[in-house]
Amino acid sequence: MLKKRFCRAVAVIEPGSKAPQLQGRIVFADTIMGVRVDAQLSGLPRNETGFYGFHLHEGSTCEQPGFESAQGHYNPDGVPHPLHAGDFPMLLATDAMTARLSFITTRFSVCDIIGKTAVIHIDRDDYTSQPTGDAGERIGCGIIKAL
Repeated sequence: MLKKRFCRAVAVIEPGSKAPQLQGRIVFADTIMGVRVDAQLSGLPRNETGFYGFHLHEGSTCEQPGFESAQGHYNPDGVPHPLHAGDFPMLLATDAMTARLSFITTRFSVCDIIGKTAVIHIDRDDYTSQPTGDAGERIGCGIIKAL
């Protein structure tokens, strides 16, 4: 019987020009229940709703301006949004413009996403618009690196 390989990784968020104070990290850890994702951010810019799109993207770099090198959502199964493996719950900012989010997903393993990117968007995800949820500009990006 093969043993499951348990990996851990982190993405340190680099701020974009629309959010120069943004900083944080996302930790990914394989567990027996799935992948635990723990995000902790500060310095989010104010927007109308306080919600921010949060996705796993296919690309392996976070080049300025705009982080377009992060490419599109991670979607190995070719399914519509919001069923992409890279579609995450939204971040909700506090009055201090910080956000913390923890969840478990079974859509990928950590070993599969090392080298991909985590992206924060300026607006909320509408979970409807194709292919990305109309979450607006990319304001933060981090390359997922093994721990």
